[in-house]
Amino acid sequence: MSPTRFASEHKWIYWGAIALLLALAVVGLLRYENVSTSSKSAAKANQLQDKLVDAGYPSPDTDTVEQVLGTDGGPVCEKPGGALAKALWKIHLSNGATGPGMRPVIADTKAVEVERIVLSVYCPDKVDDFDKALDDLKTDTTVRR
Repeated sequence: MSPTRFASEHKWIYWGAIALLLALAVVGLLRYENVSTSSKSAAKANQLQDKLVDAGYPSPDTDTVEQVLGTDGGPVCEKPGGALAKALWKIHLSNGATGPGMRPVIADTKAVEVERIVLSVYCPDKVDDFDKALDDLKTDTTVRR
């Protein structure tokens, strides 16, 4: 059997090998991107944990922080000083009643400090917007420590 006849009869081997190599290259690139992203999100999560512990808060679970905030802060960094965020803060900082009994309260300063810490790690350029949005929010030390 001549080499040219063998090559022409078994082209499927060459095409299969090429397809397999291309598939492996694509999988390798996808896995590399995933590992790179997970190492960045782990570094950010660890940085956040360190800042929270330094501020006197308990350390959150690293995996949870990575899943929720990722590498870019996720929903926390979208519009931290927007109208929706301000409305949610004010609702969450109320007395807990519903309907006509719902009243605003003076929020504890530490209640908004954590979000400022998260913003400082994940999107430091938005901390000023956050602070401006909270200018009219009255805070004080209202929770005993």
